[in-house]
Amino acid sequence: MIIFFICITLLILGYKFYSPFIEKQAGIDETIKTPQVRFEEGVDYVAIHPVKAFLIQFLNIAGVGPIFGPILGALYGPVALIWIVLGNILGGAVHDYFSGVMSIKEDGKSLPEIAGHYYNVYFKGIMLIFTTMLLFFVGVVFIMSPAGLLSNLSYFEGTFLAGNTFWVLVILGYYLLATLLPIDKIITKLYPLFGLLMIVMTSLIAISLLMNAPHLPVAGDFLGYFNSDHYSHDFLEPNADGLPVWPLLFITITCGAISGFHSTQAPIIARCLTNEKYVRPVYYGAMMCEGIVGCVWALAGIAAFPEGYSELKALLDQGGPGLVVNHIANSYLGALGGIMAIIAVAIFPITSGDTAFRSLRLTLVDAFNIPQSLRNRLLLAVPILVIAYFMTKLDFSIIWRYFAFSNMLLSTSVLWLATKFLFDRGTFHWIVSLPAIVGTSVSVSYIMTAGIGLNLSSEYGKLIGAVVGVISLILLIVAHNKRVNIASTTA
Repeated sequence: MIIFFICITLLILGYKFYSPFIEKQAGIDETIKTPQVRFEEGVDYVAIHPVKAFLIQFLNIAGVGPIFGPILGALYGPVALIWIVLGNILGGAVHDYFSGVMSIKEDGKSLPEIAGHYYNVYFKGIMLIFTTMLLFFVGVVFIMSPAGLLSNLSYFEGTFLAGNTFWVLVILGYYLLATLLPIDKIITKLYPLFGLLMIVMTSLIAISLLMNAPHLPVAGDFLGYFNSDHYSHDFLEPNADGLPVWPLLFITITCGAISGFHSTQAPIIARCLTNEKYVRPVYYGAMMCEGIVGCVWALAGIAAFPEGYSELKALLDQGGPGLVVNHIANSYLGALGGIMAIIAVAIFPITSGDTAFRSLRLTLVDAFNIPQSLRNRLLLAVPILVIAYFMTKLDFSIIWRYFAFSNMLLSTSVLWLATKFLFDRGTFHWIVSLPAIVGTSVSVSYIMTAGIGLNLSSEYGKLIGAVVGVISLILLIVAHNKRVNIASTTA
């Protein structure tokens, strides 16, 4: 499928040619001491080799998000691939890069502290609420999803290992250790290996699909496929389930395209880099790789189901994205490969869930200036994980919806924060401000129409979102012109 190779090529070209331009706007200085050098304390500020840092960052951000999200997004057909690529190059990779830049230039601080520096205490409070809410939901999602996958493995059928509660408790126990221990005790030792595992498994799935998929549109019939009966692809019209591409596709596929969760992980690695020159390959590079993962699983959701929407939707209704992963892995990698793929897909969310709770601890420590003693870390971590346990009793789909919306909302907030960062530097802010406007419009449209929001009609939601986006653009142009006038006056 040539469109798939075009997508992968565009992601690589984005890193090769667009990321250096992004880097020029950020003011990277290879000569100054990084937070790791200045604040080494053996717990969070620990030197990590840049290759390890890349693999850890990649694994931190690539949980089930770039797998489950694109599978759900495949209900919209090939347009899912287009959103992943454009969203990644113009939004997600830029978002992740500036998350790393701002953190490393602010002593490895968390997002709320950075927001307080560039805006005010009120915006700091808003970012603190958004960040802690998202991190908690991410942690809960990444308990529930891997526990569900592991307990449903046919290999464990008839044993105590088939119990969901058992796996929830095992994962929570691991999360407690990963949250409390110094970063070089577990994360830096295991994550590079798991990162390589994810790359290998994703590559095997991609190769198997391209060689054996029974339903793979080629370049010549790609446009016809858009207009086929499999899916509805009008940008503003609903798909076969009555769900409009705008804004739901953008909320459904966040990881792989753009994800606010990634910005919460930025301080973990920003405290460990030994030179600012590593920010681009670590942060931008990891997001580009997540985009490739997202494309592979979106392709899987399209190519593995000859009947298109109806067949994929039926399997999702039966057992959610986890069952789809199980079907794809067993169909294209055989029984042993299928078990390996399911275990890998179970490991990946765990490696994001533990760093979500670790980031939540760091965020609270930074916000309230809590000393980093073992006792204080326990007093923070234990209540959070106990509450998370009870949250796993709720419907997964409800938690996922709140996670998806808060993910987009936080990414938009970070892009506005990066806009202020570049405004203050006097550099080309449009690389972050224009994606921020799109994110604002999507977020407003979604909360206006969603059941967890105001539940207005789709027409009203789209209109309100468009109006807010236009107003944001006008205000930004006014602010930009004002800054230019002030700069010319003082020159």
